[in-house]
Amino acid sequence: MSLRNKVKLIGYTGKEVEVVNFDSGAVKGTVSLATNDHYTNAKGEKVEETQWHNLVFFGKITEIFQKYVSKGKEIAIEGKLTYRSYDDKDGVKKYITEIRVDEILLLGGK
Repeated sequence: MSLRNKVKLIGYTGKEVEVVNFDSGAVKGTVSLATNDHYTNAKGEKVEETQWHNLVFFGKITEIFQKYVSKGKEIAIEGKLTYRSYDDKDGVKKYITEIRVDEILLLGGK
């Protein structure tokens, strides 16, 4: 069995889907996803912790996101971690971690 870069998450979208159309006809979509974790700390207090993830998707999956996913929608995704960097306007290098979505499952109600 080979190991590979694979991520599975269930969470709620934090904003509306943003779509970019390229001159080549390709489309790229992005949205943030919130996942929650619950645990009890050393004092016996229940703590909820939210993590935010940047999702990116291309092609047919972008159409599905555009049509069916709005802010606050519960979804399950499968994809892989990707990393990129860029220099901001002041020349400072910025790093971005994203999840490139390969599959989506719509959960919950409308």
